[in-house]
Amino acid sequence: QVQLVESGGDSVQSGGSLRLSCAASGLRYRNCMGWFRQAPGKEREGVATIRTSDALISFADSAKGRFTIFKDSTKNILYLEMNSLKPEDTAMYYCAADDRYGGRWDRCLREEYKYWGRGTQVTVSS
Repeated sequence: QVQLVESGGDSVQSGGSLRLSCAASGLRYRNCMGWFRQAPGKEREGVATIRTSDALISFADSAKGRFTIFKDSTKNILYLEMNSLKPEDTAMYYCAADDRYGGRWDRCLREEYKYWGRGTQVTVSS
């Protein structure tokens, strides 16, 4: 059984930093993982994607240069390091994963993930 549990969300000032964590269990070795976010009244958007077997990474334009995604494979924890936070980064952040396609990159980028966490709230004030 796959489980994803996020943590690390908080309220910060504009320009601040946060590190989100996603404790993962039950996933097959070759998989895709990603961070998504959804602000009130807005559609969910992908933030960052990683293929964990070789750390191939993709970022949304809104995250490039400010966010980093990485996985500690010894602990099975996925991280999202967020710097230079802006009020528009305010959202519920979700960790997601999929291990159905052997880590195929095209499937990773489709963001049609099978497993989802419950989310962690990030609030950035100006």
